[in-house]
Formats: sequence, structure tokens, C-alpha cells
Amino acid sequence: MKRLTHFDARGQAHMVDVGAKDETQRVAVASGRIVMQRATLNMIRVGGARKGDVLGVARIAAIQGAKRTADLIPLAHPFALTRISVDFKVDLKRNAVECVATAATRGRTGVEMEALTAVAAGLLTIYDMCKAADRGMRIEGIRLLEKKGGKSGHWIRHQR
Repeated sequence: MKRLTHFDARGQAHMVDVGAKDETQRVAVASGRIVMQRATLNMIRVGGARKGDVLGVARIAAIQGAKRTADLIPLAHPFALTRISVDFKVDLKRNAVECVATAATRGRTGVEMEALTAVAAGLLTIYDMCKAADRGMRIEGIRLLEKKGGKSGHWIRHQR
């Protein structure tokens, strides 16, 4: 079993030293969804929400969340993202909106936390904007789908 890298030999939390790592192109993809009542989903689809373009605002929130990850996750390294993209897909079968975020950088540490934070911020923004109509919405399945780059190489989730 691998050891947890955010703890030193004495068991104290610390930020991992990435100074000796090679700079490589790093990409991570994460996803999640928010499930809601059909009427709420329809309101989002046709732009009838009183607060405006829900998915447009959620996209900006997701991008901002990725950029602010190091402010939210105590041991995450602050660094410059080279790209963050966020896509939303309306899923009529599940009465849900799926969010997929892709984060990229050229650096010494991965961007998994940035992609995951983007998804969480985007979905939470949808909840915030639509909670007056549907407080029972459920955020679920936030997970890493893929990561590339670095010493550990390429990893893909085999079950979506």
C-alpha cells in the first residue's frame, strides 16, 4: 500500500515538496452531476430561471473555483493553470445536469484537485441559483475521470 504523501515521517501534515520533480504537461478531467425535479431542469434548459443563465454563471464559477483551489484545499500547491474548460450536459433521462471539467498546466504537480474543485463549484452554483424552486436537488458522483502527466503517467477511470 502506498503511503500518504501529505504526512511526514512523524505523521504531521505538510505540503509535498515538488521542487525536484520535472515540469511536464499535466491534464486532469473530472465530472459530477446534479439531479433535480423535471420542472427545475426545464427551467434551466429554456433559460426561465429568475436569476438568468444558470449554466453560464455555473461555468464561470467552475473556472473561478479551479483558479482558487489552493485557497480552498489547504495542502494544494498554488500554480498557474494553462487551461480550464467546463462543459455541461442536460440529461433528460436522469433529470440531471452533468458537469465535466478539464484542467491543464505545465508544471511539477498535477491538476486533479483543480478539475475536481471546478466540478464542485459549478454544481454548487447550479444548486444556489435554483434552490428557491427545488431544495431537494442532489449533487452526486464527483470523481476524477482521467489524469495525464508526471511520474505516475496516464490514468483513466474504467467505469464512468
